[in-house]
Amino acid sequence: MSPVTHFLTGWVLANTAGVDRRGRVLVTLACVAPDVDGLGIIPELLTRNSEHPLLWFTLYHHSLHTLAFGVVVAALACALSKEHRWKIGFLTLVSFHLHLLEDMVGSRGPDGYQWPIPYLAPFSSSLQLSWSGEWGLNAWPNIAITVVLLSITLWLAWRHGYSPLEMISPRVDTGFIDTLHRRFGAP
Repeated sequence: MSPVTHFLTGWVLANTAGVDRRGRVLVTLACVAPDVDGLGIIPELLTRNSEHPLLWFTLYHHSLHTLAFGVVVAALACALSKEHRWKIGFLTLVSFHLHLLEDMVGSRGPDGYQWPIPYLAPFSSSLQLSWSGEWGLNAWPNIAITVVLLSITLWLAWRHGYSPLEMISPRVDTGFIDTLHRRFGAP
């Protein structure tokens, strides 16, 4: 699924758990964290016509989609949390695994390739997670899931008085929430 879908999934999870702003940011980012390895597409695209192309995306995408990296993300979230450390750690681990689940059901490439998730790497290659019914990255179910998550996100923003924009600027977030409340009334 797209990074936008992963982001919205993490944000919705964080906002149904009753955690503070820092906790919401950590849980949300945990759902996007496995795709940090996707940044390898930049050097790959920049060097694709060179004598020695860097195939960092082709070779390493999904290399961080592992239990070990999920535990590192959860431990880091615990360390960065100000309150409810164990709750935040657990929620980041759940958020991370929601990303893996979303990738398993809806991230097949246009060529039909299913990137298996090397769940136990780097310690073992014995468990490669995949699903034979995986739909394409641009398939209608992914679009529908994203639309539903966006709708829930807007409803939660209207109801709770903060949106994902709080991660960028509290002032912009306040303006957005004020606009929602003017348009749809206060909760």
